[in-house]
Amino acid sequence: MIRFFRQSYIIQYVVIAMLCIVMWIPSFVTGYVDATWRSPVTPLYNLVADILDFWPYALLLFAFLLNAFEALFFNSILASNQIISKVSTLGAVVFLLMMNLTPAQTTFYPMLLASVFLLMFIHTLFSIYQTQRPELYLFNAGIYLSFASMCYFPSLLLAVWGIIALALIHKGSLRLHLIPFLGILLPYFFYFAVHFLMGDLMPRLQAYVDYFSGLRLASEGFELFQVVLLAFLLLVSAMPLLMPRNYSFEKTVSVRTKVMMTIILLLFGIFMLFLGGDPMQTGVLFIALSVLFSYELAYIDGLRWSNVTFAIFMVAVIFLHYWPLFHSA
Repeated sequence: MIRFFRQSYIIQYVVIAMLCIVMWIPSFVTGYVDATWRSPVTPLYNLVADILDFWPYALLLFAFLLNAFEALFFNSILASNQIISKVSTLGAVVFLLMMNLTPAQTTFYPMLLASVFLLMFIHTLFSIYQTQRPELYLFNAGIYLSFASMCYFPSLLLAVWGIIALALIHKGSLRLHLIPFLGILLPYFFYFAVHFLMGDLMPRLQAYVDYFSGLRLASEGFELFQVVLLAFLLLVSAMPLLMPRNYSFEKTVSVRTKVMMTIILLLFGIFMLFLGGDPMQTGVLFIALSVLFSYELAYIDGLRWSNVTFAIFMVAVIFLHYWPLFHSA
């Protein structure tokens, strides 16, 4: 199975499309969309949700198509950065599994929309490694992160990850560090300017003050099953460290640096699990895991047991989506 997804033909994309459809069917059966995710600090998510709120299935269809697009976009990012082969679809199938692990993720929620901009942000930082003039890349990275925060506000925390990433690729001057923050501020400048002209600037600012005043680390959103699942995923992500002889990894400095950047992103993703809400809908952790798992599967040797494990995991994920339907019947 892993060897099958190491290729990139029409049949692989057909299987990926079928996998995505199978995982999203239960959501379309129930037609449930949680509207409580709207928040004064997620204006871009609110805008999209308000436009499509005329019919719950419009939101679900948009979320489904967005998820499928993100999987293909993610695969192209990994291929262009040599994390997987240029003729591989491993990234797409791993991303779909990680971003649709449970039914809580097959709906329209802020992190799903933010993921588009976060993928652009990550790809831009990866690309900086190979350019001598990174100023425009850094400015664009800031804009992408700003838009992501307008969908899922804790995304702003990844500005710190960006600073660490710049240090890893030896582009750590103070001037370069300031450029992404200019990009972050630009969309917010226009956003607050519009509300200033509309005469409701102060309530908008107060919403951000209230958000920060109420911000705290919490573990109430965790269930035992989620803890076990997350622990399993983190353990699997550490397998190259536990059994390095089973892998024939790409040895270029560029790829190794990007993997190190992803490991640090994983730590940020773990921290963001505790910022409240359903941990399965925070997303940054699953983006990082998608990169690491795709990298591992692209270079793992001895595919016999890996194929069995991968197939069992895929079936288990699909089962998790359909179990609530049969359980409630």
